[in-house]
Amino acid sequence: MTGALPLVLAGARGHGRWHVANIRRLQEAGVVRLVGICELTPLTEDEFGGELPAQSPDFGDLLDRTGARLAVICTPIPTHTDLALAAARRGVHLLLEKPPAPSYAEFRRMADGVAEAGVACQIGFQSLGSHAVPAIRELIADGAIGTVTGIGGAGAWARDEAYFRRAPWAGKRRLNGVDVIDGALTNPLAHAVATALALAGSTRAEDVTAIETELWRANAIESDDTSCVRVTTAEGHPVTVAATLCAEHPDEPYVLVHGSRGRITFWYKQDRVLLQRAGHGPEEFEYGRTDLLENLAGHVTDGTGLLVPPETTGAFMKVVEAVRLAPDPAPLPASAWHRAPGEERRIVPGVDGLVAAAADTLALYSELTAPWAAPREVSTP
Repeated sequence: MTGALPLVLAGARGHGRWHVANIRRLQEAGVVRLVGICELTPLTEDEFGGELPAQSPDFGDLLDRTGARLAVICTPIPTHTDLALAAARRGVHLLLEKPPAPSYAEFRRMADGVAEAGVACQIGFQSLGSHAVPAIRELIADGAIGTVTGIGGAGAWARDEAYFRRAPWAGKRRLNGVDVIDGALTNPLAHAVATALALAGSTRAEDVTAIETELWRANAIESDDTSCVRVTTAEGHPVTVAATLCAEHPDEPYVLVHGSRGRITFWYKQDRVLLQRAGHGPEEFEYGRTDLLENLAGHVTDGTGLLVPPETTGAFMKVVEAVRLAPDPAPLPASAWHRAPGEERRIVPGVDGLVAAAADTLALYSELTAPWAAPREVSTP
């Protein structure tokens, strides 16, 4: 363990439990060493599942006391920028969970501050560590599906009503006057947006020329749970992503690359790719994945290139900003949803097909004549 990088985790509950398990895996491999956990309420040994490292609610103090070289930040969205900058000022390299910030201004404050400090920052879009991403880019470059005509993304998920009560900021657009922007497209299905933009070759802020949003909610929340977005890129490719947390039959999210002579479907949580093209039978591939924390550690120790530095999430943050500036999501009429039998979750009948149709046709809900869909909002970055 002598070469293992000392690491502090900020946020070990909720999604942070995934990071705990991943850190343990890398610790057993001698890559990192967990030396501290930052939580407002300390973890118990039973909760952690073993002997605890140092704990403190003061992130900066914990970094100073432990001599950490790496930090993983998995805390409420509005805290990301300040915690990232606290690490950067101490020369600590970091993995910052997605979404990196609740607004483009906060994102720029974070990214510029990290760059000025000269530390490495990895944004936690785990799907962008999939080896399928460069493989698909190579297929596109080789003309496997002809000329790319657009990118679609579909996420039909289900979340119960307790999901929106899991934390004070859950399901909020703002909390105590501070932006949160915890919507379907910006948080639980943010990977669909970021992955679609990556396959479009449009990851930087300047790659986005216009954004159309349609934001709805079936649940009694502030943020959207059923929404879609269409991004116009500088390359001219439309990128349309549709999402819901009110699916009838939840399924794996995917990104769809449309070409003049075929298409590529990428189920990004499974690292699975389906190539369909003229003159060939369908071909299916499965790929490995590089863990983003392991990639960050490799960057710090031997200069391995970072997979998801902040600048490559600028286009995604333009989408977050468009959602932030859009009118508050409108409630769906009571006739448009019902509760799942025996469950405390809301279902929007027909939304699964609507999400798939949006990815397939690159159209927005209103253009697919959804009975409850309003005219689209258009913003120019």
